[in-house]
Amino acid sequence: MATTAPSSSLVAHDNDNSLRSSRGPTAAAQEPPGIKATPFVWRDPKTMPRRQFLYGHHLIRKFGSATFAGGGIGKSFLKITEAVAMATGRALLGVRPNERCRVWYWNGEDPLEEINRRIAAVCLYYNIRAEELEGWLFVDSGRDQEIIIASQTSTEGTKIAAPVVRSLIDTIHYNKIDVLMVDPFISCHRVTENDNGAIDMVAKKWTAIADETNAAIELVHHVRKTGGAEATVEDGRGAVALLGAVRSAQVLNKMTAEEGNRAGVENPRQYFSVETGKLNLSPPPDGKDWFHITPVHLGNGDGDLDPGDSVGVVVSWKWPNPLDGVTGADFDAAAAAIRAGNWRHDGQAKEWVGIPIARAMKLDISRKADKAKVNGLVKLWIGAGALEVYEELDEKRMKRKFVRVADAT
Repeated sequence: MATTAPSSSLVAHDNDNSLRSSRGPTAAAQEPPGIKATPFVWRDPKTMPRRQFLYGHHLIRKFGSATFAGGGIGKSFLKITEAVAMATGRALLGVRPNERCRVWYWNGEDPLEEINRRIAAVCLYYNIRAEELEGWLFVDSGRDQEIIIASQTSTEGTKIAAPVVRSLIDTIHYNKIDVLMVDPFISCHRVTENDNGAIDMVAKKWTAIADETNAAIELVHHVRKTGGAEATVEDGRGAVALLGAVRSAQVLNKMTAEEGNRAGVENPRQYFSVETGKLNLSPPPDGKDWFHITPVHLGNGDGDLDPGDSVGVVVSWKWPNPLDGVTGADFDAAAAAIRAGNWRHDGQAKEWVGIPIARAMKLDISRKADKAKVNGLVKLWIGAGALEVYEELDEKRMKRKFVRVADAT
C-alpha cells in the first residue's frame, strides 16, 4: 500500500513545535521589533545593593509613598515635622532618619507665610536653629508656584504635562533633593479624581520621577467620609489607583472619645494615630503610632498679654501603661483597702472597686488620667488573677458582680 505524504500544514506545524522546543533561537531567527523579553541574569544576592530607606520603612529612594487622612486631623502638621526631622537628621518623632536628607515640602493649598509659621513653631518646640535647616529644607506654596503634572479634557483625554515634569526633574537634580512631599495630591493634577486610568497615569508619573531622580516622593491624600468609622488606606478619596501605585501607604485617624476615656486624656481631638496599611518592601509594624498636637506661641504678639499666633506642633505620644510607676507595695496597699469593704465591678457603681484602689495609691479619680489608670489596673489585676470577679446579692437582693482579692476566698 502506498504511503500518504504528510500535508504541508502538518509539516509546518511540526517545524513550529521543533522551533519552540529548541533551547535557543536558530541562527536564522530575527529578534522581533518593539517590546522585547529580557533574559534573566543570575546575580549573587550578597552583591545586590540594599534598599535605600530614608525615613523608617515609609520613604524609600526611587519609590512613591502615600499618606491618607481626613481633614483637620493633622496630616500637614505631621509632614512638616517629619520634613524638619529629615532635614536636621534628628529623631523628632521617635524615628531617626537613616541619613540627613534635603527635603522639598510643597503645599498646594496654604500660603507660604502659614507654612513658615508651622515650621517656626516646630523649630521653637524642638529647639532647632535656623542654620540647621539652611540648604536642607526647601519650601514652596501652590499659591505662588503651581505644580500641575497632568490635565484631562473631553477631547484629548488625560495628558501628562511633559515640560512641568522635566522642570521638576531638573530642579530635584539641581538641588540634590532626597525627599519631595506633595501635600495634597489633588493639587498636583487636573484629572477626574474617580478616573482610575487617569489617576494611575498621574501616580505612576510621580513614581517615574522618583526613579529618575533617585528620590523618595510622598503623596498626601484625603480620605472619603467614612460615617464615623475608622479610615483605612483603602478609603482614599476617588480612584484606588493611587494606592496601587505606591509601595508604602499609611493612614491617620483621630482619637475617638472612647479611646480618650481609656487613655485618660482631656481633649482626644488633639491626638491621632498613624497606621501602616500597605508596606510592600518590609514587614508590617505592630500596632499604631500615636501623636499629640501641642500649641506653640510664636511670640509675635504685642507683649506678655499677647503671646502671638498659636500654631500646632506634632509630638510623639505613647499610650499610657497602667503599670507605669506601680510597685508590689502599691498592690498590697490596694488589696488591703479592697479587703476592708464590699466593692462592685461596675465602674458606675458608688461602691466601685476602683475607689479603694485610688485611695490606697493616692490617685484622684475625678481626674481623667487617674481614673483611666485605675480602670486599667482593675482590668490587668483581674486578668492576671490577682483580683477575681464573683456574683452576690446586694442589699436590695439583686444579683450583682463584685470584686475581691483572689486569696480572700
